[in-house]
Amino acid sequence: MNNFKSDFAKLYQNERGIIVLMILNLLLALVFFVFSLIHLNPNAAVVKIGYGDIGGYRDGSWFDMLAFPLLFLTFGILHGLLTVRIFHKRGGGMAKFFLITTTMLILGCFLALIRLLGEG
Repeated sequence: MNNFKSDFAKLYQNERGIIVLMILNLLLALVFFVFSLIHLNPNAAVVKIGYGDIGGYRDGSWFDMLAFPLLFLTFGILHGLLTVRIFHKRGGGMAKFFLITTTMLILGCFLALIRLLGEG
């Protein structure tokens, strides 16, 4: 734990851009987490939970849609902690690449959620 604190302090002192990306990543994930929780709709009998090219949209229960809030929490919190570890092992460039990729994954999951909500 002490090593993590010193790595984070070093990250804060040397790489302010990575800190800004971490905060942006966390805020984006939290906003989409709240959005996905608001739109769970547990009263619905059938919810569109996925899309396949051959079969079209797949039906399921609202409980299956809990994957989206869990993904947003994972991307927001766990990937922020992983960024500090990547910075320690690989440097600032790889940490920035990881955060930008995580942000793209968050936006991709949000796009999939919006499409599924639109069909439901």
